[in-house]
Amino acid sequence: MICISLFDDMSLCTDAEVERMIPLVPEPRRSQALAFKHTFGRFACLKSYLMLAGLLQKEFGLEAFCIEVGEHGKPYLAGHNDICFNISHCQKAIAVAVNDRPVGIDVESFRHFNDALVDKTMNDSEKAEIMSSGNPEEAFAAYWTRKEAVFKLMGTGITDNLHGILTDKTMTDTVINRERGYAASVAVNSQDGPVKFYLL
Repeated sequence: MICISLFDDMSLCTDAEVERMIPLVPEPRRSQALAFKHTFGRFACLKSYLMLAGLLQKEFGLEAFCIEVGEHGKPYLAGHNDICFNISHCQKAIAVAVNDRPVGIDVESFRHFNDALVDKTMNDSEKAEIMSSGNPEEAFAAYWTRKEAVFKLMGTGITDNLHGILTDKTMTDTVINRERGYAASVAVNSQDGPVKFYLL
């Protein structure tokens, strides 16, 4: 089962909370977090690791793990090919997914966009749906997170296939938080579905 942890109380994104979390993570993640210049980067790096650790312990009984990075930047757990995970964060939220099969997740804040960005990233039907929406920024974020989640599922990074990436080969699910101002999507291969958010 896909398990997802979604955190969006960004009032906790403080230097004091960063200091509290630093001793709770192993040295490689600690150094990675402290390399960020701003509080948010440090907070997101630490918080996402602790969210992942909580899911891995709860769902797989895994107490210790080592994160490695693949050729295109997709992270994986060294020595645990039977466990897959993915992490995403934006200024509004942090999302972590774990699964026993490949999984991709993305979270994005609602933001203003221009026609050039829509033309570059969306096909004609997607663009029409976005532009006719009562809230185009929300609709754009929902579509973009689906596409990004699929790219992250595939582990290829963003390619030129932005217009055609959403196919019946993958399944996605999206949650919208209008109050907090973000969209989050998770993706799996179609044979691994159905996919749905299970918020912990």
